Amino acid sequence: MKSRLLAIADWLRQPAPNAVPAIVLALMMPGYHVIVAINRGRPVSMPELALDRAIPVGPAWMLAYGSIWVFAFLPVFVVRQPGLRRRAMLAAMAVIAASYAGFLVYPTVLPRAEAVGGGFFAKSLEVNYSLDPPYNCFPSLHVAWAFVAALTCHRVHRGVGLVALLWAAIIGVSTLYTKQHYVLDVVAGAAVAYAAYLVIVRPYPRAGMADVDRLLAPKRALWALWLYAGIVAVLWIRFVVTG
Repeated sequence: MKSRLLAIADWLRQPAPNAVPAIVLALMMPGYHVIVAINRGRPVSMPELALDRAIPVGPAWMLAYGSIWVFAFLPVFVVRQPGLRRRAMLAAMAVIAASYAGFLVYPTVLPRAEAVGGGFFAKSLEVNYSLDPPYNCFPSLHVAWAFVAALTCHRVHRGVGLVALLWAAIIGVSTLYTKQHYVLDVVAGAAVAYAAYLVIVRPYPRAGMADVDRLLAPKRALWALWLYAGIVAVLWIRFVVTG
């Protein structure tokens, strides 16, 4: 027991080269709701296309939509190089800053559906509506987070990256069926993520990555899947127990 405590103490004393960007990234998060409060009293736009009107509400898409709260942290599981981790955080900061600028320059609103049905997914969608006001649509920060995380993982392992990009696209579709975003929001969010990747992440050389990190990337990525599956299972059990 004593040796284990000493090992933990040694680990805590290790230098944290990316502590500053991690703290800055965390401090940026509340800005989303600050902008919501600002935009409540401003004229807002609704960039709705015919395709948006044709897409019905699909509460089951909450399974994909909610995964962003684990998927956005996929690089934490996959990326082991301090330099690439730093670039991943800087890219996340860039998409947040660009999205915040978009929210302020082009304030938008997306009216929510009044009836979303019953069941676990419908309840999840209702809770999401209560936590996330219908503002700050363009560009979709949800989509930008998903794509920048996927593209960062692609820098480490192409297979993991391709699967992650597919899931990021599914998350993008989920924002439409949950009526969280318009089609134009999704396109803009993906574009913001790709620009951040090109400028910040892509210059990191693949040669700087250890072979073992590439080999272990798929297994490490699966931990994110198991984590999200566990979260969904716990929430479902709570829904069944509480009704």
